[in-house]
Amino acid sequence: MPIRTGRRLVMAVAAFAAISAGALASVWWVAAGHRPAVEHAEAAGRMPRLSPDYVGIVLPPNIAPLNFSIREEASRFLVRMRGEAGEPIEIVSPSPRITIPLRAWRTLLAANRGQELRWEVYAESAGAWRRYDAIVNRVAEDEIDPYLVHRLVPPVHNTWDEVGIYQRCLESFDTSAVLDGKPLATACVNCHAFCGNAPDRMLVGLRSNTLGKATLLADHGRATKLGMAMGYSAWHPSGRVVAYSTNKVRQFFHTAGPQVRDVVDLESGLSYVRLADQQSRRIPGAADDRHLATYPAWSPDGHWLYYCRALRPWTDRDAVPPKGYADVKYDLVRIAYDVEADRWGQPEAVLAAKDTGRSILLPRISPDGRFLLFCMCRYGCFPAYQPSSDLYLMDLEKGTFAEAPINSEFSESWHSWSSNSRWIAFSSKRGEGTFTRCYLSYVDRSGRAYKPWVVPQADPEFYDTFLKTFSVPELVTGPVPVGPAALMRAARSAHAVAITAMPDGQPNIDDSDPYRQARP
Repeated sequence: MPIRTGRRLVMAVAAFAAISAGALASVWWVAAGHRPAVEHAEAAGRMPRLSPDYVGIVLPPNIAPLNFSIREEASRFLVRMRGEAGEPIEIVSPSPRITIPLRAWRTLLAANRGQELRWEVYAESAGAWRRYDAIVNRVAEDEIDPYLVHRLVPPVHNTWDEVGIYQRCLESFDTSAVLDGKPLATACVNCHAFCGNAPDRMLVGLRSNTLGKATLLADHGRATKLGMAMGYSAWHPSGRVVAYSTNKVRQFFHTAGPQVRDVVDLESGLSYVRLADQQSRRIPGAADDRHLATYPAWSPDGHWLYYCRALRPWTDRDAVPPKGYADVKYDLVRIAYDVEADRWGQPEAVLAAKDTGRSILLPRISPDGRFLLFCMCRYGCFPAYQPSSDLYLMDLEKGTFAEAPINSEFSESWHSWSSNSRWIAFSSKRGEGTFTRCYLSYVDRSGRAYKPWVVPQADPEFYDTFLKTFSVPELVTGPVPVGPAALMRAARSAHAVAITAMPDGQPNIDDSDPYRQARP
């Protein structure tokens, strides 16, 4: 147990041992009298180099400890963390890897909600101590949803192996599998989607040579196999309707240049299924032979379906890559929908690629309905492989958009909002451009996004050796209630709920389009 002396916690981290998938610290506690004397330490005149970069950030009051390594040459380190209230934390360590005690960290964050935290770092070399400039971070008033559900994929995945969906408790370091594809005959499990930020309803795509193509539906503790393959899917806020894409996606490789892998969507369209009647229909105006349509996303009130649309310049639907693939740029489009009458309006452009010069992808609207977060890249449909892909924020009240100040020189791609609209999780290849990691960023009520930071791990050097990529991060309010065993049983089941495909030209198209005068 830590020894309390006045208002201080004093400890020494002596050695580290790697266990399981991560590395945890072996901790020796020492009395307060052994605390080094650093009052006369020489000023370094700069901040310390930390990895990960947890410097100048806004963090949630319910986040796990931000363990880090000090990238400075020294034989011993002292780290002091303090705020305006609560007991400071002091860590003395012969190792540059700093592991923060969970209980003390939670207490310090709770005491300084909405306030600044100062991190003071000292380093000893040859018996002399250096003092670095203090790091100032801020604890937000707003909590982040406690769970992050994401996919883990090996860096090379021409064939699907070891692909799984996992959930991580952001308040601790607990991680567990939602569904592992390896026991399912190395199936590809992909494109998980939740109804809002609630974990109770989830869709998971399943592609397998032995189990076929299907969609797993997890609904309040029950798992069901649907006899249809959904691409990118989006739940209507009512939970009664799911919009989804059908895509013919192909991967190919460049022989030169900064971008090695690439993806083309040879043909795609949007459909929707009303779960009660188990019928699927094409969405009017979003599924035709002239256009590519993908990435559906509902507005929080359920009145609008946003998606991405582009003219398809090729007629050969099998050539990879087809002629003109690098000229394809997607527009941001929306279409009105009345869930009670099952009635659609007409598609209308929200933002055109001809006006931005870039392809617009992956729209996601904040739960409060105020902001739309999306990607833009040079061309195409797959921002994860595009180094040019950046994140943008659109103010839906004002109809304006701007580049979010959270981008890097590498790809920023898949993203999601927290249920309170104050946090975003997104995938980024920043750092070295190869492995995708999940980053978090605070977004205030005016739409300003703050410096992003990587999801913390128990081992400060976890990301230095972890050779899988994180993708499709979804923030949810709790753990997924359906266990992996139930999802596996549903995936292996020979029985699947049949979804009837209805004919085209449905009479539910609203030609009068009463939504044309709605807010931009």
